[in-house]
Amino acid sequence: MKTSKWENLLGLAARAGKVISGEELVVKSIQKQNAKIVLLSKDASDNTKKKVTDKCLFYNIDIVWIDDRSVLGKAIGKEQRVVVAVNDQGFSKRLKELLDH
Repeated sequence: MKTSKWENLLGLAARAGKVISGEELVVKSIQKQNAKIVLLSKDASDNTKKKVTDKCLFYNIDIVWIDDRSVLGKAIGKEQRVVVAVNDQGFSKRLKELLDH
């Protein structure tokens, strides 16, 4: 299966150390307003979805839904991930452009 542009970009951001994954770390990053964009898997638990979306809305951080956790994990070169945050303005802006299409 072909890797999409946004997955390649997310991988690049991860290698550059600009990506945080895991619910607790992402929520902390949102609260500190370090996160610029959050990618949340549609197959995350209801509890995780609510917690992360509530935080993103409160702190006005873009949230993008990704089809499933394995795609998200694969993009950053890890096992399955349900939630990922990007802490870099440049990467997050480009990711948003790619994911909005």
